[in-house]
Amino acid sequence: MLRLEHISKIYPTGEVLKDVTWEVKPGERVGLVGVNGAGKSTQLKIIMGEVEPTSGEVIRPESLSIAYLTQEFEVEPTRTVREEFWTVFTEVNEVHQQMNKVHHEMDVADAKQLDKLIHKLDKLQRKLEALDAYTLESQIEKILPEVGFEPEDGDRLVSSFSGGWQMRMSLGKILLQEPDVLLLDEPTNHLDLETIEWLEKYLKGVNTPMVIISHDREFLDRLCTKIVETERGFSTTYLGNYSNYLLQKAEASTSQLATYERQQKEIAKQQQFVERFRASATRSTQAKSREKQLDKIELVDAPIADLKTLKFQFPPSARSGRDVVVVKDLTHTYNDNILFLGADLTIERGDRVAILGANGAGKSTLLRMIAGLEEPEDGIATFGKHNVIPGYFEQNQAEALDLEKTVIETIHDEVPEWKNEEVRTLLGRFLFSNETVFKKVKALSGGEKARVALAKMLLTPANLLMLDEPTNHLDIPAKEMLEQALQNYDGSVIVVSHDRYFISQVANKIVEIKDGELVVYPGDYKYYLSKVAEAQAKEQQKIEAEKKAAKQAAKRAKQAEKKKQKKTKATAK
Repeated sequence: MLRLEHISKIYPTGEVLKDVTWEVKPGERVGLVGVNGAGKSTQLKIIMGEVEPTSGEVIRPESLSIAYLTQEFEVEPTRTVREEFWTVFTEVNEVHQQMNKVHHEMDVADAKQLDKLIHKLDKLQRKLEALDAYTLESQIEKILPEVGFEPEDGDRLVSSFSGGWQMRMSLGKILLQEPDVLLLDEPTNHLDLETIEWLEKYLKGVNTPMVIISHDREFLDRLCTKIVETERGFSTTYLGNYSNYLLQKAEASTSQLATYERQQKEIAKQQQFVERFRASATRSTQAKSREKQLDKIELVDAPIADLKTLKFQFPPSARSGRDVVVVKDLTHTYNDNILFLGADLTIERGDRVAILGANGAGKSTLLRMIAGLEEPEDGIATFGKHNVIPGYFEQNQAEALDLEKTVIETIHDEVPEWKNEEVRTLLGRFLFSNETVFKKVKALSGGEKARVALAKMLLTPANLLMLDEPTNHLDIPAKEMLEQALQNYDGSVIVVSHDRYFISQVANKIVEIKDGELVVYPGDYKYYLSKVAEAQAKEQQKIEAEKKAAKQAAKRAKQAEKKKQKKTKATAK
C-alpha cells in the first residue's frame, strides 16, 4: 500500500535519516518512535511530498489518498462547526463561489450576456452533480455525532470549544475526505485523559491504515499493531504494540551482544594461533589457512549503546512535617464556572499525588493556589506549617523562563558563585554541550526548554515538588529518566499530567477533581482505574434496575388498566 525504501535525508545541519525502510499494509496501525530530532516528523513530511528525500523513494499507488493530522489543529475560530467541516470540500466550494459570481453577473447582464451566463450556470450545476455535492451535507450531519458533537453544536462557533474538541473537528474533517492512509503527528498533545481514551476507542474502530507519531506510551500500547523505531538514522520494524517492541528490542540486543562476544572470543583465539605458529616449520601452513579464514569472516556488529539521555536526580532536602499541603473549604470560580465548592484535601509527607480531571477542571489552578501564585476566593490552599520547602515546575516554560537569556546564563544567574565548569557539567547532564549552552532560550524547542527548567529545579533542594505537565515535549527516554528520578526522590510530589504511563510509574495516590470536589483514591493509577470501573459498573446496574423497575411498573399499570376496563364493561352490562 505504502512503502519507504532506503530513505535518507541530509540537511545543512547534518544527516537526519540514513537508511529508513518500512511499510504500511491494509489494516495496520504503525507507531513511529525515536528520540526528539530522530526524524519522525520528517518521514511523514516526505510521505506527504512536503520534503524531498536526499535519496531513496516512497513507493505508493498514484491514486492513494493520504490525510495528515498535524500537531497544530488547523481550524478557524470565527467559523461555525458546520462551516468548518464544509471547508474540506475545496472543489465544491470553488464551484459554489463561481456560481455566486455568475448569479451576481446575471443581476446586471443584458439579454445577450444573460444567455451565456445561463449556459455557464448550467455547466457549473452539472459539475456539482458530478462531484456528488448534494450528498455532502448529509455526510457532515453523519460525521458530527460520530466524533461526539450534538446536532445543535453544528451552529456554534469553533472558538467556543476546547482544544480537545477542536482536535475532534480536525479529525472529522480528515475522515470526511475518506483517505486511504491516515498520518497522525502527536494527536494526544494537550488532550485530557477522557479525550485521549475517546480517541483511542475511535481510532480502533476506523479501518483506515494509519501511521502515528506519539510519545504517549499507553496510547501506542493500546492502539498500534506495529512499531517502527528510528535510531541514529536507521529504522527497525517490530511487530506488535509498544510493550512487544520493548521486549523484542531487549531480546534482540541481548542476542546480538552474545553473538558478538562469542565471535570476538573465537577471533581472538584464532589470531593467537596464527601469531604463535606463523613462523613454525610444521604448522605455518595451518596458520596461514586460519589467517585467510579470518579475513573472510563476516563480522557481527556490537549492539548500539544506549542513546545518550538526560541523567539526574533531585537533590536531598530537609525533612518536612507530616502535613505537607492543606486544602480546606476551598471555593473558587473561573469565568462563571465553579471549579471548587468547599473542597478539602490533605497531602502528607511521602505522598506522590497525581491530580486528574478534564481540561478546564482546575488542575493547574489548584497547583498555583497551593504554590501561592493565585489567591482562592474562599477557603485555604497552602503548605503545611512545618519546614515545607517547595519547588514548582511551570506548565508553560515559555512564560517561566527569560527568553532573552542564553542557556548558560539562565543557570549561572541562579548560582553566581558556581564556576563555568560546574554550570557546564550540570547542563551536560541535561544534554546541553559545546555551543548549545550559548543558545538563547527563545531559540530552544519545547523539549529543550523543559530540560532547562528541570535543570533549574536541581539548584534549590526542595522536599515538595509541584510539577505541572512536566512530560510535555519530552521524548520517551527523557520521560523514563524523569520517572526514575521521581521514584528515587524521598520528598513529596504533586503532579498534573495527562500521560497515563507516567502517572502509573510515579503516583501512589490519585486525586480527581470532580463536581467541585477533590476525590481521593488512596492507591496508584491501577487502583484508581479499578475503583472507577467499579463505580461505573454500579451506576450501570442502577440504570438497568431503574429501567427494569420502570418496565415492570408500566406492565402493572397496563394490567390494572385492563382489569379496570373489564370491570367497567361488566358493570355496563
